[in-house]
Amino acid sequence: MKMTRWGWLCCALLLGGTAQAELGAPEKESLRLGFIKLTDMAPLAVAYERGFFEDEGLYVTLEAQANWKVLLDRVIGGELDGAQMLAGQPLAAHIGIGTQAELVTALSLDRNGNAITVANSVWQQMQPVLGNPPGPVSAAALKPVVESAHREGKPFNMGMVFPVSPHNYELRYWLAAGGLHPGYYAPERGDNSGQLKADVLLSVTPPPQMPATLEAGTIQGYSVGEPWNQQALAKGIGKPLITDSEIWHSNPEKVFGVTRAFAEQYPNTHVRLVKALLRAAYWLDEQNNRNRPEAAKLLARSDYVGADEQVIAASMNGTFRYGKEDVRPAPDFTLFFRQQSSYPYYSDAVWLLTQMRRWGQIPAARPDGWYDAVARAVYRPDIYRQAAEALVAEGKFKAADFVDFTNESGYRAADAGFIDGHSFDGRQPNAYLQQFAIGLKGDERVE
Repeated sequence: MKMTRWGWLCCALLLGGTAQAELGAPEKESLRLGFIKLTDMAPLAVAYERGFFEDEGLYVTLEAQANWKVLLDRVIGGELDGAQMLAGQPLAAHIGIGTQAELVTALSLDRNGNAITVANSVWQQMQPVLGNPPGPVSAAALKPVVESAHREGKPFNMGMVFPVSPHNYELRYWLAAGGLHPGYYAPERGDNSGQLKADVLLSVTPPPQMPATLEAGTIQGYSVGEPWNQQALAKGIGKPLITDSEIWHSNPEKVFGVTRAFAEQYPNTHVRLVKALLRAAYWLDEQNNRNRPEAAKLLARSDYVGADEQVIAASMNGTFRYGKEDVRPAPDFTLFFRQQSSYPYYSDAVWLLTQMRRWGQIPAARPDGWYDAVARAVYRPDIYRQAAEALVAEGKFKAADFVDFTNESGYRAADAGFIDGHSFDGRQPNAYLQQFAIGLKGDERVE
């Protein structure tokens, strides 16, 4: 018999500390966690500063990392116990893109939070086609600029943060939706540039270096998380065009990742980490983001993000600044807890895997069941549920704060909230890929 959410809550309360007692003491108390200097590392900083880690008997050191590759290698090598990770990193490691390793995630740290910015000179060239639109900018307006560069024998370069990052896939999605080819990866041919057949050449730039690289003219635009779009605007060197939530309203972004070995050796510690981070995510989103100004002040510190407080706040407080005088409502620009943003949905994993296939990182077609199997191997909603149930039993949360675990498949309903109007159903990844005019599908390979 299925239990209602209210019934589940009543049982948890009647049992009192049962969930907590079953959880047991942390097997490892002193932990080193890694992060990149981005606004969406906020759950880690908040959990540390507000004592949520210590409430779980965990004594955490937070360490900024130079780039995503260094962060990943240090987690795999055991120098870090866990880290803020790009949502694509644990999945890519599992299937052997770049690095082969077994990682798992039981928590989505946030959704959305990225944007695409171009240099002022590019924005000026887009004006004859575009004007000054009040809404999201299509990459179709960038196409004449790219074609003009090609006629002059010049490449058009843009930056993204890592080959398996959501930023890469969001930028590629936007470009392709506007008729620009972002290029293929061809690992079978030893070409991992991602630039084969490309109209726009995409390359890796660490997030904090994006504005300086744009200013130097090495790239003409980029896809990155905050505060580095707002930083370009504040410095007067770039113009944000579109946020990732306008490309797809529910983009998976960062996750909390650990090795499978860590999760198996220290199960209580792992669940307790998730508990602390859930409390931080809730704090960041509660009551219409009332705590975001305090969070922006915290993140401005040099040991966290180290950008100007007002620059950080520009994208955290329910608005997004597209221009000096162009500030628009953006209540869902970064979601940490609301709309079940912390739940590790299998469908998030499947979407990321479809983008790896679309652009050649997965060189051959895979059946739908393969996507599901990979998602289930890496994403661990069972661990999330343990943490959530313990928090409810302790009276820190209500059952209604979480998904209905008794009726949760791990897949969101089919979603058509994309800039090109295509619909994504995580249970049918191959049918999803068939919709696109640009990108690999079926048994196609890069020629």
